[in-house]
Amino acid sequence: QVQLVESGGGLVQAGGSLRLSCAASGRTFSSYAMGWFRQVPGKERDFVARITFTHYAYYATSVKGRFTISRDNTKNMVFLQMNSLKPEDTGVYYCAADARYANIVARTTPAAFGSWGQGTQVTVSS
Repeated sequence: QVQLVESGGGLVQAGGSLRLSCAASGRTFSSYAMGWFRQVPGKERDFVARITFTHYAYYATSVKGRFTISRDNTKNMVFLQMNSLKPEDTGVYYCAADARYANIVARTTPAAFGSWGQGTQVTVSS
């Protein structure tokens, strides 16, 4: 099982940008699909973006065109560049790893991911 640690969250004004990072342990990182989810209190964890081991990216409709997921397999890192942020983007952002079907693009439920980070808070003020 891979260990994941997120960083880069913070407070930003609407229209601003943030870049989240996720550091992964383990020698098989390049064979995983990676994803980002977000959660607000009292609600389910929502899919944000996913990138396969072949670097194919897939996004939630709400963030498409504003967010970009990327990965650096040489550094065991995955990133989420968030631009044009909106107050509704506020939440705890979680990094997750899918070791089982890493070449499938549209696996977007939390159950599809077997490893999770501890989360990083993103707050977008209006």
